[in-house]
This record gives sequence, structure tokens and C-alpha cells, in this order.
Amino acid sequence: MGAMLDIKFIRENAGVIKEAARKKRIRFDVGELLELDMQRLALLDEIEQLRAEQYRAHGETRTTSVIAESSEGVGTPLKGVKERLQAAEEEHKKIMHAWQVLMLSVPNLPDFSVPEGESDADNQETHAWGERPQFPFTPKDHAQLMATLDMLDSERGVKLAGPRGHVLKGDGVRLSLALWQCALDFFAAKGFTPLLVPSLVRREPFLGTGFLPQGEENLYVTQDGEFLSGTAEVATMGYHMNEMLDPHVFPLKYLSFSPCFRRAAGSHGQDVHGLFCTQEFYEIQQVMLCEANHESSVKFHEWLTRNTEEFLELLGLPYRTVVACGADLGLGQVKKYKIELWVPFEQRYREMSSTSYFHDFETRRLHIRYRDVGGKLRYAHSLSSTAMSTPRLLVSLVEHYQQVDGAIRVPEALVKYVGTEVLGCSLT
Repeated sequence: MGAMLDIKFIRENAGVIKEAARKKRIRFDVGELLELDMQRLALLDEIEQLRAEQYRAHGETRTTSVIAESSEGVGTPLKGVKERLQAAEEEHKKIMHAWQVLMLSVPNLPDFSVPEGESDADNQETHAWGERPQFPFTPKDHAQLMATLDMLDSERGVKLAGPRGHVLKGDGVRLSLALWQCALDFFAAKGFTPLLVPSLVRREPFLGTGFLPQGEENLYVTQDGEFLSGTAEVATMGYHMNEMLDPHVFPLKYLSFSPCFRRAAGSHGQDVHGLFCTQEFYEIQQVMLCEANHESSVKFHEWLTRNTEEFLELLGLPYRTVVACGADLGLGQVKKYKIELWVPFEQRYREMSSTSYFHDFETRRLHIRYRDVGGKLRYAHSLSSTAMSTPRLLVSLVEHYQQVDGAIRVPEALVKYVGTEVLGCSLT
């Protein structure tokens, strides 16, 4: 598995790495890495010298006479070199392991435009769209609405899967399937190739995308050492792992669908009610690979974000877009936008989507390369954006389109997929 940044760059730009860790509020000691790096190089030099000495000693031993070979003490120098070499190789193995762990923890450099901040509360709004609904009645929350219309069975869901379990029923299923199909049609029209990717994924793609080793507490792991993915991004990026790509295929645009799983580590008791934060959900993800060019990454980052905004506008759902501050960036992210939907019952915006670009953070670790027009070997740039996830999207949609009689109006864009304009009969 490769590293995020070349070690030569890190040696020459230790201050830049230190500043990246500070801005992202990530605990990382670049000095410790550089100290291990010096030890690693010194041991490599020592091993090379000992191997040369062993080779010379071995040659000298072979040229001695049978009588000399059998005399006392002739094999001692060769034995001593062999023991010193074994000791140096064992020490190098330990140092190398520690060095590799730290290399996997080197934070990617945030873009200069990323604002400072201590948490996601410091994210900055770039714009908002849509009119927040003003109800002439007291609005209900999505869980109550859907339970009344027999679209959601939370009680049996908890019986089946624990506090965050749920079962969608009837029109709840139809509405979810309609959203999936609508999203597939909408994003495919923009040139994306649809993929159905695995949720059960080997360790390497998680290391490559930076979800390991830092985020292991949030992942479900099997007895075979595989992991259940919390995003379709992981499998999609692993799709081209260890490949040399033809640059003429750029930009590669994938629309990946998969079930997703996230442990609620450290958040027990939070968002247990309803469908906003579930441990099992379905995601449609935009993933792109493009040439190793900053301007291209920035251009496609804006384009991916706008795609999701347009999809939400098609559904008529009010949202706002924020740029993530340094502390809200992940290890590999250069810059990130979040799109937050208005939740009428809670009277606040809540995250529905995020769009990030990574430069070559992921592709270096996954060995996804190409040769440019000059024949130079380069790592592609990667980007990822949530197109849509359910059941989270149902929260805002159901609450936004609720009627005074408890029915739910179907957004115009979904009517042809659902087959009706209203879910639920008139209720009193």
C-alpha cells in the first residue's frame, strides 16, 4: 500500500505538513516520522554494507583450502557478519512497520481557501436555495407521519436490529425505490456509468481511501478480516486499484449504489429516533477519476456539488451548501462542501450530502496511475460526492410535503416512479 505524500516531499516540507495537521485538528507528529525515516535509512545503509561484507567474506572462505577451512576459527568472521546482518534486518523490520503506520497517518494538505474552525459549527454557508415551508397547521415529524400511514414500523425494527433498527413498509418502500430510480436516471443523463458495488470489502481499499487505520471503530469487521463499508466510495475507488489507466478515458465518472453500514461509535443515545441516523442505509455515490491537475479537481468538485444541488432542486427541497472548515475535513480531503436539507419539524438544516476532492491521496495508496502526454508516470486525482442516501432523504421529503390531513404529497419529479400524486388517504 502506498503513502499519501512522497517521503521526499515530507522531508522537504515538514512545516507544511505540521500546518496541515494543525488546520485539520489532527494529532500527527511529523518530527516523529522524520526521526523514524532517518533510522530507517541508516539501517538500510548498514544492511547494504553488511551484505557486501558477507559477500566478500563468503568469497574468501570459498577460495581457502580444505585444510584451512577445517582449521579452528576460519568460519568465525563470516558467522559474525551473518549475526550482525540478521540483527540489523530485524531492527529494520520493526522500524519499517512503525514508519509505514505513520506514513498512513500523514494528513493531506487542505486548500488555501478552506476556512479555519474548531468543529463543523464553524463551517461557512456559501448559498441557500428554496422556500422553507410555512404550515397552516402544527407539522408532525417524519416518524409519526410514516407510522400513521403504515410506511414505517420502528417498533419491530428495534426488535430486529436494536435501537436504530427500522422496517420500511408499503409506500415507504415505493417512495425509496422511486428516489433510487429517479437519481439513477438524473445522474446517468450527466454521463455517469452506474455501478452496483460490494458492501463487503477487503482491507486494502479501506487503507487506500483513508478509512483505515483511523476510522476502524466506526466499521463492522467480519471474522475473515473484511469490512462492511460505510460508503460506496470505498469499493468504487478499489475498482481500479493497482491499475495503469489510459489517460484518454478521463474523466471517469461512476454512479455507485450499495447498502452501507456504520457503527454508531461514540454516539449512543443520539439520533436514535427516526430515520436520520441509521446503522444500515443505501447510498448512491458520484465518484470521479481525472488527470493529475489541480484546476481539473477544482472544476469537477464544483460540478459534482452542483449535480446534487440540482437533484434536490428537482425534488423541490430547500437546502443550503456550506464549505467545511479545517477541523471538519478528513485525513485525505483537500476541500469539502456539505449540502444540508431543511428539516421542518426540527427547524434546522441537517447534512444530506458531502462532496470532496483528494488530489492523489487515494490513488497513491491504491496505485492508480497513468502516463501523461510526455510519458511521465502520474497518479490520477479522485473526487467523491454523495448523490443521495436513503432513508435519510425521506426525513426532509416527508416532512416538507405533509398535508393538513396527514397525507404526503409526492414531488412532481417522483410521480411517474411512485404512480400516484399523494400517499395516504384523507385522515382525521
